[in-house]
Amino acid sequence: MTGSFGIILTIVIIVVILVYLGTRFTIVTQANRYIVERLGGYYATWDVGIHFLIPFIDRTKLKVSIKEKVVDFDPQPVITKDNVTMQIDTVVFFQITDPKLYTYGVNFPIKAIENITATTLRNIIGDLELDESLTSRDYINGKMRNILDEATDPWGIKINRVEVKNIIPPKDIREAMEKQMRAEREKRQVILSAEGNKRSSILNAEGEKEARILRADGEKQTRILEAQGQAEAIRSVQEATAKGIEFIKGAGADEAFLRLEAYKAMEKVADGQATKLIIPSDLQGIAGLTSAMAESFKSEASLPTSEANKLSGDSSSNKTKSKASYNAKK
Repeated sequence: MTGSFGIILTIVIIVVILVYLGTRFTIVTQANRYIVERLGGYYATWDVGIHFLIPFIDRTKLKVSIKEKVVDFDPQPVITKDNVTMQIDTVVFFQITDPKLYTYGVNFPIKAIENITATTLRNIIGDLELDESLTSRDYINGKMRNILDEATDPWGIKINRVEVKNIIPPKDIREAMEKQMRAEREKRQVILSAEGNKRSSILNAEGEKEARILRADGEKQTRILEAQGQAEAIRSVQEATAKGIEFIKGAGADEAFLRLEAYKAMEKVADGQATKLIIPSDLQGIAGLTSAMAESFKSEASLPTSEANKLSGDSSSNKTKSKASYNAKK
């Protein structure tokens, strides 16, 4: 019975020892590093893989992640060069490059980074005026990153980026800036409106000018076409008249036909509204001769035969005189 108990106890002890030894095996995963101390001092930095801690001698000091970290710090009060107090909060992107320095370099590394960020930010903003602070984010970010990276290098920390998240001026400054911004917008609006009116006036003037030019060209073309039409009409009339004269010449018109045409022309002249008529001398002679012959025929018809014969002789003499007079006038 005693022997069985001793065997069982031995087995239990062996199992406990094996379990304990199994717990001393450590598997380091990707993107992690283990800081191992032996007998209270730094021994090694374990990388990815399986490792064994010697019981009662080795211990794991710290498990360090080497992935990039992001820390958003609370707003810090800063004073600009022109004595304006405002709140600025920053975001820091950093990565642990040396786990040993990170473990033994400084206590509370994140708190240390926050404090050095605040002091660096105050130094940078103190050299800038308010307007420069609001418009120089890239300058502030770059300068802070360089200073922080140099300051945290002994701690095994690499500062990748520093970003100014918010810049919060005092309330009265914000109100003044809003009024200034509103005034600038109203100014730009007035300028744009004036430019638009100016452009509109120029376009209207150019349009009126082009319209006048087009109207003048249209009137010019109209007059040219009317003149060409009148010239064509006159030419057609003259050609028709010339053809008529040629037809008359070709028909062999005698003097009696020409006189008849002259009478027709005189008839048209007499139908006008003029109070005075200028008649060519040859037409006057023809008209006088015609009147005399008409009166002679009337007289002969009213007298006896003997007197008619006598008057016939006189009429012949009168015809001769009239002819002579007509020739003399001609």
